[in-house]
Amino acid sequence: MSQTPRSSSSGGSAGAWRDALVAVVAAFAVMTAVASAGLAFAGAGDLPGGAFPRVAAAVVVMAAGGSVEVTGSAGSLAGADASLSVLPLSVSLAGALMAGYCFLRPLHNRAVARPRELIGRAIPLIVLWLLALTGAALLARQTFGISTGDSPIGVIGELLDSSPTVGFRADLPVTLLFGLLWILGLLLVALLVSRRAPLPTGLVRFHAAVRPAAFATVVLLLAYVVLGIGVGVVVAATQGHAAQTLAVILLGLPNLVWLALTLGFGGAWEGKVEGPFGLPMPQLLDQVLRGSDLSTVDVAALAERDSRAWWLVVVAAVLLLGTGVLAAVWSPAHVRPWKHALHLGVALALATLMICLLGRIQAQFGLSLLGIGHVGGLGGTVELNPVLWRTVGLALLWGAVAGFLGALLARPLHHRGPEDEPAPVPHS
Repeated sequence: MSQTPRSSSSGGSAGAWRDALVAVVAAFAVMTAVASAGLAFAGAGDLPGGAFPRVAAAVVVMAAGGSVEVTGSAGSLAGADASLSVLPLSVSLAGALMAGYCFLRPLHNRAVARPRELIGRAIPLIVLWLLALTGAALLARQTFGISTGDSPIGVIGELLDSSPTVGFRADLPVTLLFGLLWILGLLLVALLVSRRAPLPTGLVRFHAAVRPAAFATVVLLLAYVVLGIGVGVVVAATQGHAAQTLAVILLGLPNLVWLALTLGFGGAWEGKVEGPFGLPMPQLLDQVLRGSDLSTVDVAALAERDSRAWWLVVVAAVLLLGTGVLAAVWSPAHVRPWKHALHLGVALALATLMICLLGRIQAQFGLSLLGIGHVGGLGGTVELNPVLWRTVGLALLWGAVAGFLGALLARPLHHRGPEDEPAPVPHS
């Protein structure tokens, strides 16, 4: 009888810790590379005081689930307030794909795994992830001076030697808490989505209900990212502003393309943009949000300014139907169409809820004199929040329709799904 290697069953084994170290190093290296490239294209390489590595660390912290606070100061006679809440999802996605791949690779090609083994492999990864996140958080702090020109605050600042500043620093306790939730969520999604990763014996029976729909939904999200990369490269090559476009691709492409997915199936967001700051692109979205009052963003609002926005509906319909077909093809033949509809509807609704929670934008900066009002030209607000029930509800509906139609279209294409095939013999 063969013996199970100690590395696969014990969280303290050398093999489990080695695999976890590889996963964490690879994921943070990829996130750092993507964040640094995006910041370089955005012009952050010109920041004073050698701040670029600290800004890159802050982006990695936010991408890995951490919290970065924006700080402001303008002396005793003037006030500064600032806040920033946005997730650079391009960096997050790069790290998630790398960490998930490295975590699953040693577990492939088996049908079942003992809970102790999965926990034994997850614990080293979680511990090392939090240690790496702590190191990035300690590096992520910097303060910058603000040029106020000929404004009243600028004059007073010169007289009192108290010019306004803005900076950032990672909130370590909050960063570790949300970083823990981030890595736990990633490992759970990786196990649910992968068609070759083993599950505990008691959960194998949920394989047909969960994995095909979850896998197809993740493919849908990645397809939007790939499509967005293609569009972004074409825009960078033909429309000018190549550096700005590449910066958006490397820092926030999923923020845009997954927003486009929700708009395509009828979802809506609310927000506003005021002041000199705004969304880097697309300009159409900035135009709809520009103003002091909240504006609703949906396909109809975008189409009032550019009729090409209706293509978002066409793209969403085609890709969602393809998602339904893919989920049905990878499901066992005995699963009925109404079950496909239920599975994909729930999967798309949960994915949309994730997009709504992660895609929010909240940014504000302002300077006030003697606590009375804000100085014109030195403040701004950017807000973008989902209309949650409308967006998630329509995702459930569209997912159900796509699952049902996909099951009907997949019948001629159907081959034996994972549950129709003999299960591999587990390692003993």
